[in-house]
Amino acid sequence: MAKRVGPRRGSRAVRPRKRAKNLNVRINDVPHIDEVRFLNFVGFKVGMSQVSFVETRESPSKGSEISKAVTLVEVPKSVCFGLRFLRHKQVVKDVIIKDEKILKPLGIKNVDNSSLPESYDEVRLLVYCAVGDTTIGQKKPVVYEILIGGKDAKKQYEFAKNYLGKEIKISDVFKKGEHVDVVAVTKGKGWQGVIKRFGVAKQRRKATGKVRHLGTLGPWHPAYVMYTVPMAGQTGFHKRTEQNKVILDIVNDKNEINKVKPFHKYGFIKNDFVVIEGSLQGTPKRLVKLKLSNRNATKKETIQIIDKLYTQVQNTG
Repeated sequence: MAKRVGPRRGSRAVRPRKRAKNLNVRINDVPHIDEVRFLNFVGFKVGMSQVSFVETRESPSKGSEISKAVTLVEVPKSVCFGLRFLRHKQVVKDVIIKDEKILKPLGIKNVDNSSLPESYDEVRLLVYCAVGDTTIGQKKPVVYEILIGGKDAKKQYEFAKNYLGKEIKISDVFKKGEHVDVVAVTKGKGWQGVIKRFGVAKQRRKATGKVRHLGTLGPWHPAYVMYTVPMAGQTGFHKRTEQNKVILDIVNDKNEINKVKPFHKYGFIKNDFVVIEGSLQGTPKRLVKLKLSNRNATKKETIQIIDKLYTQVQNTG
């Protein structure tokens, strides 16, 4: 007989569990801050390693040297090719720079940027990531928006127009010790049964002759299978957000980058990269988006790294 009391299987917060439509995922929620600054950037997941540093946060290990697993994310430069003006979250107009050298990778022609819109309440940067400078084997540039903090659209415009037609690096967006949220698509596992997909308990051996299946699909009435019932289906390759990840280090020195050995299933790192505490979703070479954390947008930690083991990497995948 089934247990009368037990936790339900499968969170409703992540339904529907279907495949993501695009690896270039959308950022839906950003922190509302008064400071006019960039809020997000893109990179590519490299792999995992270890790093030793002195714990400075309020924790039982404060002041002591600890070693933690970290994830390396390569962050090549991005080039700003235009500005996007919005009103009530709807696009009013895109103003694109007239520069054939910048627009050539995108194939954009016949640009019309004669005037700015009369009214707008938000300004964003239109940029593309120089994917050709990496070893991921992709030629088509990644086009995305860089969001700008602040509540005054005029100040956002004055800040954004200074970067029009210029390169933007990770050091222009984030600083060491800041908290970020990582938005990306998880590793895909294909079609899986109900046991692996939802963690449902297996049946005992003599129950029905079957083991890896549900005990019941629901009550008699309503006379249909409800959507809350765990069933087999697509597992993985979902858009997910990892919250409150700390940037332990930002490496932009060519000598330090050249010391890093090639990673399994990724290869050499050729551009700047960030070291993020803990693990991140997705496979190597997966596009990830870093955005300023909602919960700790103004918090910054002082981190003193002792041993950079990612220069002598023994990759864990």
